Amino acid sequence: MSQRSSVAELAHSLRGELDRYSPGEKLPSSRSLVERFRASPVTVSRALSVLAAEGLVVTRPGAGAFRAETPAAPGPPTGAGAGPGAGAGDTSWQEIALSADASADQVPRSVDARGVTVTLDTPPPGSTELNGGYLPPGLQPERALSAALARAGRRPGAWDRPPLEGVFELRGWFAREIGGPFGAVLPSEVLITAGGQSAITTALRALAPPGAAVLVESPTYPGMLAAARASGLRPVPVPVDTDGVRPELLAEAFRASGARVFVCQPLFQNPTGATLAPGRRREVLRVAREAGAFVVEDDFARHLAHDDAGALLPPLRSEDPDGVVVHIRSLTKVTSPSFRVGALAARGPVVERLRAIQIVDSFFVPRPLQEAALELVGAPAWPRHLRAVATGLRARRDLMLAALASELPALPLAHAPRGGYHLWLRLPDGTDEAALASAALRAGVAVAPGRPYFAAESPAPHLRLTFAPPAESEIAEGVRRLRTACAEVLPDRCRDSRT
Repeated sequence: MSQRSSVAELAHSLRGELDRYSPGEKLPSSRSLVERFRASPVTVSRALSVLAAEGLVVTRPGAGAFRAETPAAPGPPTGAGAGPGAGAGDTSWQEIALSADASADQVPRSVDARGVTVTLDTPPPGSTELNGGYLPPGLQPERALSAALARAGRRPGAWDRPPLEGVFELRGWFAREIGGPFGAVLPSEVLITAGGQSAITTALRALAPPGAAVLVESPTYPGMLAAARASGLRPVPVPVDTDGVRPELLAEAFRASGARVFVCQPLFQNPTGATLAPGRRREVLRVAREAGAFVVEDDFARHLAHDDAGALLPPLRSEDPDGVVVHIRSLTKVTSPSFRVGALAARGPVVERLRAIQIVDSFFVPRPLQEAALELVGAPAWPRHLRAVATGLRARRDLMLAALASELPALPLAHAPRGGYHLWLRLPDGTDEAALASAALRAGVAVAPGRPYFAAESPAPHLRLTFAPPAESEIAEGVRRLRTACAEVLPDRCRDSRT
């Protein structure tokens, strides 16, 4: 079970015991909680922090944790404006303010993060997490990150204001990573960002005006769809198969929509795991050049290749001398969800546009984090960590593939990728994805329904399963729990052999 689940379980247990204590009364010491619940000191500390954030306990350094004073109940509303809910104010006016458009022909802006939060929220205690989007603690370089942060904090000038584009040495490292050994990318063409999601948002805002169409793979990453819609853009889907996006449909989509931006993940695409085939790579770049459009290349999975992946195709950016490709790279996926350091690489006047958007949005990425990134990627532990991730992800992938073949043979996979940590499961026509996801949660496993991965109507029902978050020992059990849910929702296709 992950530490995150252990923290949630302990917080739940402590929350249920608070009525034993009077307001202001001291709770048992951390040491006694460690012994009683057989939990680590870190788990106890984090569980108490959860209760403190909820306002249920107060922690005092050196003294311990105390039950919080019960806040006074608000009095009844008074005055001429009193009425239902008046004591908390009347916020109904906001519905008009948030819905008003600047003009009748402007695309209404919506901010819907549900497709993203399904993979960010912590599942209920005891559930197996097959819907997460990050490495589990066992594959995160926690010791190396801690050491890098400690060394970075001691660097001269580590707490000074950084260059707005990013620390030069870190920009140089990303330039070498993206452009390869032949200098295809210069440090001056790189901007440091607060992770990949921030880079996507910056690129979309820089390249497309509000109301414009933006072409996206179908299916695609829900965080990109949410970022586009929150910026007032109109995502237009272009179908993907096991060889990536189809160039002939991409050309048709450019003609029909007038779009000037196409966002893609050519390597181990999320959620399908597809890699853009060599012949299609050249066609995608040709089609974009003819349309006078940018290609935003989200290379999120470059460091998530399995150890049986073989030689990886280089980034699209390496085949583009004309500034068509705006490349995104991040360290977050291969390190920790809290290590939000990434980069944008582009060529030509668009670099200044990207720089201006980022400065307006966030000024700069904190220098200590940039210095820590330099320490991390320059340490001997870095290549060892990448090898451990490659080995660990392959082992988890094979465990899930074996479990699916054994437990759910009626739901075969079209593609088993050798990178990333997602499997895209096609469900029988007519399956209610939401009902299946709910049944799965009742059975003790969290999965992601496929609908949020489509910009328009979904051509078929799907589930996205993620084999990175759980411990290896939990994967088979998670699939068994999914079989229980399938037997409930799809009794003709997923009969439970135990019944």
